Parts: sequence; structure tokens; C-alpha cells
Amino acid sequence: MVKKEMIAMLLAGGQGSRLGVFTSKVAKPAVAFGGKYRIIDFPLSNCINSGVDTVGVLTQYQPLRLNTHIGIGIPWDLDRNIGGVTVLPPYEKSANSEWYTGTANAIYQNLDYMESYNPEYVLILSGDHIYKMDYEVMLDFHKQNGAEVTIAVMPVPIEEAKRFGIMITDKDRRITDFEEKPEHPRSNLASMGIYIFNWKTLKEALLTNADQPGLDFGKHIIPYCHKKGSPLYAYEFNGYWKDVGTLSSYWEANMELIDIVPEFNLYEEYWKIYTKSEILPPQYLSSDSVVERSIIGEGSEIYGQVYNSVIGCGVTVGEGTVIRDSIIMNETQIGSGCELHKTIVAENTVIEDHVRLGIGEEVQNETDPHIYNSGIVAVGEKSLIPQGVTVGKNTVIFGVTGPQDYDNGNLPSGKTLIKAGDKQ
Repeated sequence: MVKKEMIAMLLAGGQGSRLGVFTSKVAKPAVAFGGKYRIIDFPLSNCINSGVDTVGVLTQYQPLRLNTHIGIGIPWDLDRNIGGVTVLPPYEKSANSEWYTGTANAIYQNLDYMESYNPEYVLILSGDHIYKMDYEVMLDFHKQNGAEVTIAVMPVPIEEAKRFGIMITDKDRRITDFEEKPEHPRSNLASMGIYIFNWKTLKEALLTNADQPGLDFGKHIIPYCHKKGSPLYAYEFNGYWKDVGTLSSYWEANMELIDIVPEFNLYEEYWKIYTKSEILPPQYLSSDSVVERSIIGEGSEIYGQVYNSVIGCGVTVGEGTVIRDSIIMNETQIGSGCELHKTIVAENTVIEDHVRLGIGEEVQNETDPHIYNSGIVAVGEKSLIPQGVTVGKNTVIFGVTGPQDYDNGNLPSGKTLIKAGDKQ
């Protein structure tokens, strides 16, 4: 029987509804990031850089692009005969087909997969955070303390602590108590949703709690282990870690990549971020183009001006167009004479000539102010914006739109324009 010391289970089924139109057709871990990557590349690269060569990727929501991206794991050197990367969708059982109903339920449904490697330790990861972490160091900490469960934690400002699961520890970092989103936090150590379990402990906890509806790590499995008296420890992580779950945090994390000294460095030799790269020609910048403090993906052609922006692969920016503080994803075509301010444009979109995006005052979005805010213009994938229109801030456009959709060529700040057939 194959034996692996530690295998990883990567939860990548999330819809990421707070990313609005950007996740209406694609799972959050498959959303483009940093010009050439997708969000899931970061935890996958962490695995291979940490020597974890067996990874189960649990997919559920809109998995097609994720499956195509991961393939058989070649970019991450995870195409192995034994181990490697395996995509684990929820499958139909003979009795009743079951979707994954909670984070731990998804793991429970894949007990057989884990059993086949007979691991000593199981690493549970989430597929939607941007960070670099050596899981081997966390495993050493787990072993040294004789822990059965180790939870990665990160110190957060105490005023923000009520947004997280908070761990209370003794001086040896053993967890004495924890609180889910407490009103009055007693500690500032926030759970990162990264766990190392002894396989025996995990298996027993999953089997015992299998019938809990929406079986979840934070709500059921961790409390169960704690109550049973299993030694739980908190492993403190102090590196860069970003949850890109909202449009503004997604936009900020991309913008941090282009800082002069980026807090999150994509260029380190010893900790590479691997991804599936299309075979594309190099970037082309015309003699009239201006590019400052930006990332430009392969195969992109820039004839206009780009400032402080992240441009994906295969993007065209027409003459006289000025793009500032924006994120343009792969294969998008932007015409000439356009202006884009703080705009996020999803893949395969066409913006015709003389379109102005992000103009005017900020007004609260009329349909989903909790998603579309911070002055950002959001344009969903495969959309079309006709020539000559002006669009305000905190707006969202999704679908093939025509001149008739804009009042006198204008979409005021705070408006939502989602064409039928492109509903989220």
C-alpha cells in the first residue's frame, strides 16, 4: 500500500458570491489574478514548494475552467504516477446524489481518496487566498507539540478580530478556547482556515459527525476535537496573506503587486508561483505607448497609455486609450480613445472606441451596494460595451449591451446593467 506522510485537501468549490459578476460563470479559485495567474495557483504552488506532492482538489461550483486549468497538474510538477493532483467533484451515489454541504462534508465524502494514501497527516487548505507558506514548517511545529490538530493563525488588529474565528491560547500556543466571530474578542489570533490533522483524529471526527447538516470545520469538527480533549495548537503565521473575497480586496491585492517594493513578491527564485501558461508571443508596446508601474501579460499589444494597472495575457489596448488603476483580464479588446479609471474587466470582453469608464461622483450601487463599491467599475466576462458611452462609478455591466441600453450614451454612477441570460 502506498504511504504518504502528508497529503493536502484543497477546498476549491466556493462560489465567491461577493465577487459578483466575476464569479457568475466561474469558481472563485479560477478567477484570474496578477496578470497571468489564477487564485488557485498560490495554494497549489505552496504545496509543491513545501514538498507536498499529493493534492486532492475538491471542486463543486462552475468547475469547468478550474478543471481545464489544473489538468493533470503538469505546471506544478504534480503529474505523478503516485499522488500528484486529483480533481474531486461531488459524485452521484447510488442512493442519492449529494452536493458538498459544508467544508468538512466535502472532506468526508472523499474519505476513500484519503484512505488510499494511508497518510499520517492531512493538510486542509482553502483555494481562495493569496499567500506563500511553507507547510513543512507548520508540520514540524505540529509534530514537536504532539498536536492532533494544528490551526494556522494570523494576528489581526483587535478591532477587526470580530470578523474571524478567534483562537485563545496558553503560553505554549495550545488552544484553550475559540470563538466564531466574537462580539468582544479575547485574542487577536484569527484562524486562516488552514489545518493539519492527524489522519486518525480527522477520520474519527468526520465519521462521528457525518450526520450534522452542513458539516463544517469551524462549527463542528474543531469544537468536537476540542471537547474530546485532543491537543489543539495554534501555529502563528506572519507573512503576507490576503483573502480576495470582495471586489475591493481583490483590486487591492492586484494593486499591491505593482508597488515599487511589492509586499507580495512574485519574482522570488526560491518560491516560484507556477501556473498553466498558454503559448503566447511576447508583449508588444508601440512607439507611442506609455506604460508605468504596471504588469503586462504575454501576447498583449499596447498602443495607448497604461498606469498603475494589471493587464492580463492577449489584451489589446488601442491608440489614445488611457487606463489607470485598473485590472484587465485575458483576451480583452479595448478600442482607441477610451478612458478607464479603477475598472475591473473580466476575460474576453470587447470595449469599443471612445468609451469612458469610472467617470463622475461615487453613488451607492442600486442593486448590490455590498458587492459593488469603493468606486470600482465591474465588467463581467464576454461583455460588449458599445462605442462612445460614458459609465459612472460603483457600476456593473454584464452581457452584450447596445447603445439602446445607455440613456443618451450614459450609465450613471451606481447603476446595474445586467442583460437577461447573463443573470448571476
